[in-house]
Amino acid sequence: MKIVAHFDFNGGEKKVSRKYKNELAEITSAINAIDAKRCKTKISKEKTMPGRALFSPSKLNKEFKRLLYPMGWVSHNVPCDYVYGKTLDGYVPMKRSSARPFREMDFIKNGKKLGVEVQFGKYSFMVYNVCAKMTIFKNLGLIDAGIEIVPVKHFADEMSTGVSYFEQFAWDLTMRGVSDIDIPVLILGIDA
Repeated sequence: MKIVAHFDFNGGEKKVSRKYKNELAEITSAINAIDAKRCKTKISKEKTMPGRALFSPSKLNKEFKRLLYPMGWVSHNVPCDYVYGKTLDGYVPMKRSSARPFREMDFIKNGKKLGVEVQFGKYSFMVYNVCAKMTIFKNLGLIDAGIEIVPVKHFADEMSTGVSYFEQFAWDLTMRGVSDIDIPVLILGIDA
């Protein structure tokens, strides 16, 4: 795969390229080392493209883990200890179960404060990663900048329907603007 586009959100390009130069080189190296053709294993059952071979997001994600984990990158979970406010008429808060809710960052480099998310899903997940999850991880003192890796339109067209893409995401972030709680994020658009 290769990086074919980048988008600077809230000064992310400058911060990542200066403060996290070595980590950005590792991410770039991992992207370049992935042979996407090996991940085109999903056979579509969708009405619009039955029987067509598509890129498998789960296989692509496994490739990122295979390449980044040996370099000291790890996924990082934080537990969600929900605080309940006053209930309204008839609402009963959920009971705690043995399965504890959590939020996960795909990759954080040991000892560094750079969070990386790889997203081959719906548009809402891309927005959530950059506009909510990365802010939460910053507020917890775990990161101070982020990288979001997403497919460009050409690549997303070779996946299941509904996968969002770089061009749409960059446009929406531009139209949204930057909030005072947003952190610097470099958005990388990748292609097979």
